[in-house]
Amino acid sequence: MNKPEMPASYGVLTDSNTLTIQRLLPGPIERIWAYLTEEDLRRQWLAAGEMAMAVGASFEFVWHNDQLTQPSGHRPPGFSEEHRLQSEITELDPPRRLAISWGSTGGVSFDLEPRGQDVLLTVTHHRVPDPSTLLNVSTGWHTHLDLLAARLTGIEPTPFWEGFLRNRAEYERRLSV
Repeated sequence: MNKPEMPASYGVLTDSNTLTIQRLLPGPIERIWAYLTEEDLRRQWLAAGEMAMAVGASFEFVWHNDQLTQPSGHRPPGFSEEHRLQSEITELDPPRRLAISWGSTGGVSFDLEPRGQDVLLTVTHHRVPDPSTLLNVSTGWHTHLDLLAARLTGIEPTPFWEGFLRNRAEYERRLSV
């Protein structure tokens, strides 16, 4: 049996203010769901923050990107050591869909689809307000999803900020920002 085709690793604009990015990850689906929803696992690739699994539940994401890899690389100017974001669960269909509000940049949905022993994760970030924010959102999701894939496959990840800066340069080119 052939292994499912890997989706393109770069995010694409599905309209002028919506980014969609996919990763084919080693399953099962419950494992990927846990990395999205359980704080101890999510903090290893994205952000800390306890989530009550209920539509309407509020929570706070807390990023410490310098702590995601060792070494972390050099944080670029303009990025703080810690970032916080108030959010709320807007849709919940375990283990297939999680949608949340995302501060001033609209909302994010995570859709999981089994593909044999793998799982296709589709992240869609809606209503990104401007090109500068779109560049940060695209670069951030790409870098964090690279880290998730590394964690799930047991591969040593690239230092976070090194990957971020490389991805940022590529998204600047792709998005013509």
